[in-house]
Amino acid sequence: MARIIGGLGTSHVPSIAAAIDKGLADTPDWKPLFDGYIPAKQWVADHKPDIAVVIFNDHGNAFFLDKIPTLAVGVADRYRPTDEGWGPRPVPDFIGAQDFSWHLVDTMVADHFDPLVCMELDVDHGLQVPMELFFGRPEAWPTKIVPILVNTIQYPIPTPQRMWQLGQTLRRAIESWDTDETVAILGTGGLSHQLQGSRAGFINAAADQAWLADIGPNPQKYRDMTREDFVETFGSEGAELIMWLVMRAAMNDTVRTVHSHYYSPASMTGTGMVVLENEGG
Repeated sequence: MARIIGGLGTSHVPSIAAAIDKGLADTPDWKPLFDGYIPAKQWVADHKPDIAVVIFNDHGNAFFLDKIPTLAVGVADRYRPTDEGWGPRPVPDFIGAQDFSWHLVDTMVADHFDPLVCMELDVDHGLQVPMELFFGRPEAWPTKIVPILVNTIQYPIPTPQRMWQLGQTLRRAIESWDTDETVAILGTGGLSHQLQGSRAGFINAAADQAWLADIGPNPQKYRDMTREDFVETFGSEGAELIMWLVMRAAMNDTVRTVHSHYYSPASMTGTGMVVLENEGG
């Protein structure tokens, strides 16, 4: 069967993409953020996952406010970087793990999920930035991807409990995939930020750091939170963190935090990451 080799959690801040494209990674404002990802890049280079399952939210590019699925899964053989207003970025196309994607969709439906199945999909910074932070900017990506898109944009967003169930289904799909492929799961979004309303500019650094410390060893408290709890604690856009729960739920009950990093602010966002490995059975 296929095997999960790690869970990666990361922010997907769009200004990170701009910093990469403009050659600002080594400037004083950005170097602390990018330096914190060096151990994570080394982990990925050492482990060489065959498939990267990326859980992220679209930001009004593939879907807009008139039509937003709660869950969508890409089953394409190729995903192009989308144009987010400044032209497509110089990022290689992402190659889809097409056969596994269909197997995942079938497993989801068997577990009573009803995803939108996307045979064509352009992907925005929600997927691009995490891949660049962990894999760099190669001429061709060394791993195939499976995109899972979650609505965290327009009410009602799914519950943290439902995201946990999705992670358990993802694990079943991987463990029933009859290959020797290795899989890394990327939960993306957050950390704390709010872009509008009376709390615009809100960052909760203490909650961010607690999240990074506890998402591995103590995820239960985040499973038990309501959607309103996530908005109150992490901000309206910080509620994207529910997508990390998909990654965490796919892993063992006991995990080891290999590396974590926090930097604030990046743009208007608390930015952080973790690398988790399974322990036990």
